[in-house]
Amino acid sequence: MTQSLFMCAPDYFGIEYEINPWMSLKRQADRRLARAEWETLHRFLTAELKLDVQLIRQVSGLPDMVFTANAGLARGKTFIASNFRNKERSGEASHYEAWFQEKGYTVYHLPPSYYFEGEGDVLFSDDENAFAGYLIRSDVTAHAAVAERLGVRIVSLELVNPRFYHLDTCFCPLNADSVVYYPGAFDAYALEVIKANFSDRIEVTEREAEQFVCNAIVIENHYIQAQGGQETLRPALEKRGYHIHEFDMSEFIKAGGATKCLVLKLTEAPQRAKGYK
Repeated sequence: MTQSLFMCAPDYFGIEYEINPWMSLKRQADRRLARAEWETLHRFLTAELKLDVQLIRQVSGLPDMVFTANAGLARGKTFIASNFRNKERSGEASHYEAWFQEKGYTVYHLPPSYYFEGEGDVLFSDDENAFAGYLIRSDVTAHAAVAERLGVRIVSLELVNPRFYHLDTCFCPLNADSVVYYPGAFDAYALEVIKANFSDRIEVTEREAEQFVCNAIVIENHYIQAQGGQETLRPALEKRGYHIHEFDMSEFIKAGGATKCLVLKLTEAPQRAKGYK
């Protein structure tokens, strides 16, 4: 399945409000350093991994627009737009929608009462199976609607730790069998669901999770993460044959995001198994 990525350069990135425990108006991001961090990641993805990266221009007054993972969910030429829970981010939605419409996507909207924050809370383990976080930002009611629209199976996981408010901050599927995750972000039932669905599990420590090492981009056997994960993650990934690429994400972590938050995956429509619409 051919894959490209969707990103937004941090022209107006900053800490202008507080909507998660990582954000503090007293701890501002260095915009020049953030730009350098973003460009280093972008250069690696395009020049080293030879990925196609599509860009949207950031709009002044929407500092979190750089976190394109929350724009929605794109599969084939279908784009399911996000319904942001926080009013501070709701202004991003129309700009994302316009971009995807211009690129020829069919844009679908969930009912306004269904909060849904895109790929930040929906992560695929293979073409037909995804895991979705809920409670803090996205609603569990949105999952069934997304699954029906895309013709995929979605397994819901309850998030209970406000520091890990999106699924992609604490959970990273490597493939259909393997996952990286931080157990402290989930309720007891969600942990049982993870165990039932992944035979190979890499549990990171609280310290590693707070370094945002679960918030990673996985491209084949490349694991692209923020700096950290020396205790558990790195040896576990190396044992499984992954190439680990670490990037300084200090300024984006101040806003509660790292490498994965900065990209939305764009994929060609996979072949559907029998029984899917």
